[in-house]
Amino acid sequence: MGEHASSKTALREKAVEEFKAFVVLSIYLYICLGAVLLFKSAVLQGVGITFTIWGVAAIKAMVLAKFMLIGRMLHVGQRYRDKPLIWPTLHHALMSLIVLLILTTIEEIIVGFIHSRALGDSLNHVVGPIFFQGIAVCFIMFLILVPYSAFTCLGDVLGERELFRLFFVDRRAKLSVGSSA
Repeated sequence: MGEHASSKTALREKAVEEFKAFVVLSIYLYICLGAVLLFKSAVLQGVGITFTIWGVAAIKAMVLAKFMLIGRMLHVGQRYRDKPLIWPTLHHALMSLIVLLILTTIEEIIVGFIHSRALGDSLNHVVGPIFFQGIAVCFIMFLILVPYSAFTCLGDVLGERELFRLFFVDRRAKLSVGSSA
């Protein structure tokens, strides 16, 4: 019974960690997508078009976060670990972008099928109806993924707890304890 309880506890801890990662990633993506939406809204408002879809951005951020966690679970982009961090970071960002494009395309095709949309219309929902708009969307998403990938790759090297400590714990507290010894 002790082994069953410990595996149940480990599973619960894993679920809590995954949920925390999902929440943090969703917030990060919502902030990034929100900045892009704010810019798009300002540009469109300049020509007299009202554009606000904050709720859709929140849902999209959560969907993309889940897709990214699926990619992480499948160890996507975990190549070049022995190279300088720039290479695994850029590779991870590119592979994450590809995973997001594939899963978002599948999602939009399914949603389009449910709503009886044409395939072309569904694909327009992925990156936009114009080629250059699609390139711009992919480039912006890649730029959004680079910091996430950098933190992921750095966390792989240092350990997630150490990375968290370095970013969110006052280092002077540790230095003062260490200097008194």
